[in-house]
Amino acid sequence: MRKELYFGFSIMAAIVVGTLIYMPSFSDMTNGHLGLLMLSLVVVTIMLGFPTAFTLMGMGMIFAFMAFHNQGEGDAQAIKRTLDLMVQRTFSVMTNDVLVSIPLFVFMGYLVERANLIEKLFKSLHLSLARVPGALAVATLVTCAIFATATGIVGAVVTLMGLLALPAMLKSGYNVKLSAGVITAGGCLGILIPPSVMLIVYGATAGVSVVKLYAGAFFPGLMLASLYIGYVIIVAKLKPEWAPPLSEKDRHVDLTPASQKLAKFGKLALPAVLAAAKGRAAAGISTAELLKQLAIIVGPLLLFVVMMTMIHRGATTPIEQAALVTMESDGGMMSLEEVAAPSQEGGLALPSGADEAPKAMGIALPPGAEETPAPSAAANAPAAAVQQDQEPAERQPTPMWFWIMLGIGLAIGAIFYYTLTMARLEIFKMLLGSFFPLAVLILFVLGTIVFGLATPTEAAAVGSLGGFILAWAYKQLNMSVVRESVFLTAKTSAMVCWLFVGSSIFSAAFALLGGQQLIEQWVLSLGLTTFQFLVLSQVIIFLLGWPLEWTEIIVIFMPIFIPLLVHYNVDPLFFGLLVALNLQTAFLSPPVAMAAFYLKGVAPPHVTLNQIFAGMMPFMAIQVFALVILYAFPAIGMWLPGVLYK
Repeated sequence: MRKELYFGFSIMAAIVVGTLIYMPSFSDMTNGHLGLLMLSLVVVTIMLGFPTAFTLMGMGMIFAFMAFHNQGEGDAQAIKRTLDLMVQRTFSVMTNDVLVSIPLFVFMGYLVERANLIEKLFKSLHLSLARVPGALAVATLVTCAIFATATGIVGAVVTLMGLLALPAMLKSGYNVKLSAGVITAGGCLGILIPPSVMLIVYGATAGVSVVKLYAGAFFPGLMLASLYIGYVIIVAKLKPEWAPPLSEKDRHVDLTPASQKLAKFGKLALPAVLAAAKGRAAAGISTAELLKQLAIIVGPLLLFVVMMTMIHRGATTPIEQAALVTMESDGGMMSLEEVAAPSQEGGLALPSGADEAPKAMGIALPPGAEETPAPSAAANAPAAAVQQDQEPAERQPTPMWFWIMLGIGLAIGAIFYYTLTMARLEIFKMLLGSFFPLAVLILFVLGTIVFGLATPTEAAAVGSLGGFILAWAYKQLNMSVVRESVFLTAKTSAMVCWLFVGSSIFSAAFALLGGQQLIEQWVLSLGLTTFQFLVLSQVIIFLLGWPLEWTEIIVIFMPIFIPLLVHYNVDPLFFGLLVALNLQTAFLSPPVAMAAFYLKGVAPPHVTLNQIFAGMMPFMAIQVFALVILYAFPAIGMWLPGVLYK
C-alpha cells in the first residue's frame, strides 16, 4: 500500500477512534453530541472519496430529521420540516448575488489561458531575468503570480507551467525537487491573489465584503510571491548546481534590422534613438520607425507619470468631498463605503429593483425618508446655490507613503534607462507583447473593484469580455475554445454552487443540534487569549489542509469559527486573510495535494510523486513563515482596505 494511503487511513482511524472514545453512550447522547458526530462522519466520508456537496446535503438532511424528531415531532412532520429546510437553504443560495461573479471570473480565466499568453510571457521573463540567480525558477514564479491575477485557476496554471517551465528547467540542469516545488507553489498563488474564487467563497460564507477582501489580499499575495523568489535566489546562490545560470546561447537575443541600425549610434537605447533622430538620413531609418522606437522607450515613463498623478490626486482629495462621493438610487444616496459593505446575508448586497434599492442594499434611510417623496429639481436649486457659494475645501497634505513610492519609482526608472541596451529593448518589446494585454485586463478588473467603481460581478463581466478580446487578438478564438471554456466554467461553477447548498443545509442541521453552541462553550471554557485563539484556529486549518481541500474547509469549518471571532475581537476581514494565506497548504500538503497531481499528470515519467512532494515541503514552511509575518504586521493586509474604505 502506498504511503499516502497509509497516511489517509491513519487520519480517518484517528478521527473514528477519537469520536468513539469521547462520545457518551447512545442513551446519554444529546443533540450537541449528535452534531459533533455528524462533523466527524462528514470528514471521514469525504476522505473516503464521496462527493463533498452531496455528502454535506445527505448528512445535513439525515441529522436535521433527527433534530426535528428529537424535539418531539412525529415522523411525517419531521420529514416535512426537513424538506422545507432544504428548499429554503437552496433558495437562499440562489439569491446570493455574490456567487454570480464566480462563473464570470472562471470563464475569464479559461479564455485567458487559451489565448497562449503564458508561453510568450514566460519566454520574455526568463530572458529579462537572465542575470538573476535561478533565473528560470524566478521567471516561473513571476509568470505564475501574473497569471494568477488574470485567471485564479490553480489547476490551469500548474498544468501549463508544468508543460512550459518544467522541461526548460530540467534541460538546463535544475534540481527536480526545486523545479517541482517552484511550479506547484507558484501555481497555488491564484488561491490568494485576486481575483481569487476562494476569497469570493469566504466572503459569501463569512459575510465579509469581497471588495475589502480583494484589497486586503493584494499585498499578502505579493509578499508570499516575494518570499518564494527570495528562497529560490538564496538556494541558487548556495547550491548553484541546483539552479545553473543560463548559458550565453540561451541569453542571446537577435536584433531586428531597425535595432541593428540604431545600435550603430550607441549602446544604450534612449541615447541611440535621440542620436539617430539627428542624423536619420544617414542612418536610413524612417521617421515613423524612430517615433515607434521612441514611444516604446518613453512609454513606461509616461505611464508612471500618469499613475503617480492619479494616486496623488486621490491621496490629497479633500475629506469633505470624498465623503460626498455618492451613488444615486431612486430616492436614496449610497456612499462608496456602503457599496462595499456586506449585507446580512453575506457578500455584497445589490439592488433587486429600482424602488427597493435602498432596502435591498441594507442602507438605513433617515426617519421619514420612506414617506417623503424625492425632492424636485426646483426644490434642490437653493441648496445647489448654497453649495456653489461655499469656499472649496482644502486638499489634504501629501502623505509620506506617496513620496516613498515616488522615490522608489524614480530609482527603478533610472536603473531601467541606464541599463536599457538595444538587446534589452528587444526583450522589453517581447514583455510588452505578452504582459501589457494582461496588465490592462488586470487593471480594468481589479482596479474597478478595489476603487469601488464596480461590484465584483460587474468587474467579472468586463473581465469575461476582456478574455474574449484577448483570445481574438491573439487569433485563438474559435468555437472549440469557446465550447471548452463554457463546459469547464459550468463544471466548476456547478461544483461551487452545490457546495454552497450542501454547506448551508449542513450548517443549519449543525445549528439545530446545538453543535455550534457546544463548540463555542468548549472554546470559551479554555480561557484563551486572542493570540492563543488565532494560533489554535490556524493550526487546525493547517492540519485540515492535509486531508481536505480548501472548498471543504471553507464551507464546513468557517461557519464554526466565524461566530467565535466576536468573543475575541478579531476582525473577520483579517481572519479571512490569515485563512487565505493558510489555505495555500491545502493544495501543497499530501495526501490530497492536488497541485502535485496536476504536475505529475504532465511531468516526464522519471519525475516521481515523492520528488514533487519533497520539493513542496520548503514552500509550505515559507507559507507558515508568511503567516507569522502577517500576524505580526497586520497592516500588510489591513492598510489598503483602511485607506480605500475609511
